[in-house]
Amino acid sequence: MRFRPKYVLITALTLALAACGGGAVKRVSEPAASIQQLTVGNDGSWDVELRLRNYSSMPMRFDTVSLTVKVGDESAGTLSATPALSIGPESADVIKVHLQPASSARIVMADSLAGGRSLFYELEGTISATPEEKKQRSFEVKSRNSLNQAPGLPGVLR
Repeated sequence: MRFRPKYVLITALTLALAACGGGAVKRVSEPAASIQQLTVGNDGSWDVELRLRNYSSMPMRFDTVSLTVKVGDESAGTLSATPALSIGPESADVIKVHLQPASSARIVMADSLAGGRSLFYELEGTISATPEEKKQRSFEVKSRNSLNQAPGLPGVLR
């Protein structure tokens, strides 16, 4: 009977430690951005569907987006938006941004469309997002990818 307090203490400590470790780990990861679709208007302007990805294990509200766009080796301009969009954990959503591209970028786009070639692009800038129950953070984003013409849709690249 003299070992009984020892076993009670060990059991109590084990239960206390087990109660502390049951929650899900919440991590904040850098978001990403890419162009899902780009539509060239009759006036040469671009309507860009920008895909925002939340790689965090918690929802994040995407407050501002400011990304410079390069097509080929030419600067097209800056995609700026204030979507105030909440995206769930490890999910993505799309926002639409209008861009009046630089004339040199329009030439690269026209050449790509006329030749039926892929259009290589680069996005670089910042995304400000607020993780659930935390302070807003600014994330540096840099990505490179390409777009191809959508079959049967003139002036549309995906």
